[in-house]
Amino acid sequence: MPSVYLAGFDVFHPDALGRGDYLKQLCAEHGLRGLYPLDAQVPAGETQPAQWICQANLQALRSADAVLANLGCFRGAEPDSGTVFEVGFACALGKPVWAYFAEQQPLIEQVDHDEQGYCADGFLVEDFGLPRNLMLACSWVGASETAEQAVAQLADWLRG
Repeated sequence: MPSVYLAGFDVFHPDALGRGDYLKQLCAEHGLRGLYPLDAQVPAGETQPAQWICQANLQALRSADAVLANLGCFRGAEPDSGTVFEVGFACALGKPVWAYFAEQQPLIEQVDHDEQGYCADGFLVEDFGLPRNLMLACSWVGASETAEQAVAQLADWLRG
């Protein structure tokens, strides 16, 4: 059974464990084993919990066959930076990444900008017709609007 690392900001939700259980159940329904970052618990007495969590997540990524990444907007117009790091790490390891997020229209349509294409902070908004930064959009093997669609499509993709 292929294993899938479940990357995303779901771990910050008030019902983070429930979200993880839901995603793992979706995976199981499609013949996949979901690996949720909160599956590993920081040992009692750990003096460097952040470092421990980082290493546990990196090990889970190494052991996974693929990554399912929630790249929805988080605390603003961009995906969670930790999730983006995990996507990059997975790509460096040669792992396939399937993304999901609701905002599928081109980035230029998602971010307010002036006539020259600059946002309110004075930065150019990418206009490649992609729904996320080109480094993400050109790295994943597929993208879906919802977790439900993404799990099903990733499972199909992994089966070839």
